[in-house]
Amino acid sequence: MNTLIYWFRQDLRLHDQPALARALQHARATGAALLPVCCVPPDTDTPYGFARVGPHRRAFEAQTRAALAARLRALGSDLLILAGAAAQVLPRLAAATGATQIWCEAIRAPWEAAEEAALARAGLKLACHWHSSLLDPADLPFEPEAVPTVFTTFRQAVEGAGVRPAPPLPTPDQIPGWEGGAEPRWCGQAWPAWQARWAAQGLERVPPAAAPCPPAHPHSLFPYAHPACQGGEAAAQAHWETYLAQGLPHSYKATRNQVMGFEASSKLSPWLATGALSPRWAWARLQDFEARHGASASSYWLWFELLWRDHFRWLHWRHGAALYRARGLSERPLPTSGPDQDQAFARWCQGATGEALVDAGMRELAATGFLSNRLRQIVASYLIHDLGGDWRAGAAWFEAQLVDFDVYSNQGNWLYIAGRGTDPRGGRRFDPLRQGREHDPDGRYRARWGAT
Repeated sequence: MNTLIYWFRQDLRLHDQPALARALQHARATGAALLPVCCVPPDTDTPYGFARVGPHRRAFEAQTRAALAARLRALGSDLLILAGAAAQVLPRLAAATGATQIWCEAIRAPWEAAEEAALARAGLKLACHWHSSLLDPADLPFEPEAVPTVFTTFRQAVEGAGVRPAPPLPTPDQIPGWEGGAEPRWCGQAWPAWQARWAAQGLERVPPAAAPCPPAHPHSLFPYAHPACQGGEAAAQAHWETYLAQGLPHSYKATRNQVMGFEASSKLSPWLATGALSPRWAWARLQDFEARHGASASSYWLWFELLWRDHFRWLHWRHGAALYRARGLSERPLPTSGPDQDQAFARWCQGATGEALVDAGMRELAATGFLSNRLRQIVASYLIHDLGGDWRAGAAWFEAQLVDFDVYSNQGNWLYIAGRGTDPRGGRRFDPLRQGREHDPDGRYRARWGAT
């Protein structure tokens, strides 16, 4: 049989998977076998001297891959998880299987776009399909390249045009080229035989769940070592159903800025970031909730937040690599760095700045891989506006530490705080003393994450 590779990127799920649905349709129409693949790139350091992917995100992503592999095996298929950068291993895999086409999610960020370009240079035909947003590009009241740069203008245009998400797609029930049974067979041969063939080509398979979790922290806002919070679409969907069953959408707006408490916010971001949860599926379930229990200003705010997530994605369509320049989208000159910037940044990372609320937040982030949205804004503001630090270094630290790292939202939020994105105010400074009085008036949070 001809072979078609489906390359899972940041879309590690089977439900509501438009790119996979198109690949399956093409495979059936052409009589091709579909091989699901995921790549685990080697550890690399950022320009700032620390690992690009930290232990918390590495563990959560490994959980997510293992969950996807289990879902595929339930369909009689499997997931080939390969060690190495996609640009190096996928051409070798294509040569070993005779594949000439790779289907995948489109990601409009520089590092990810460079992967696609490298595969094209290797002679592979890529069919990249955009599907990480709540709204489809074709449904927007403007071209994605012409998205309004200010969020409020974007939101009003979307809502004014009555744009709503398309219904989520069902989970596929079969993967062409695979035979079920206790020992899966692909293209008529036993899976171990194919693995031996690929190993002969220098391809190394990564076992599912190869990355151990760091020790669970009892105060984590997202305890991903707990079964209910682990990676994968089953855990994601179960969590969202529980959140809805508890009626929490009706209190979301009032609690979302709290710095403690698992139920204060939706906690969808880790699953959305890995693609284990479709935003359209989450929205559809929220609509069902509102139909049964009524809509409210608070439940509307979940739509509001999902639109923010979309806006950061469309900004990448419009501005691309310009979002990653030191000056971002701003024409303002960069501030002059002080002589102790490296030491100040190191103290910020370690939670040793001397500003109690900031230090508590940075310690929580390092210990758990998660931080409330309000505290992310506070610590980012402090690095940029109080320490005079490089916003790009802060964005890189978040990328390494966060369980829910999302390239679009992380870059967009740091630019927003720094005033080098599309914020009409030209940046946001959060006074840590005032924020402490408002969000930690009794000092419980600072005491919890204080010096030990």
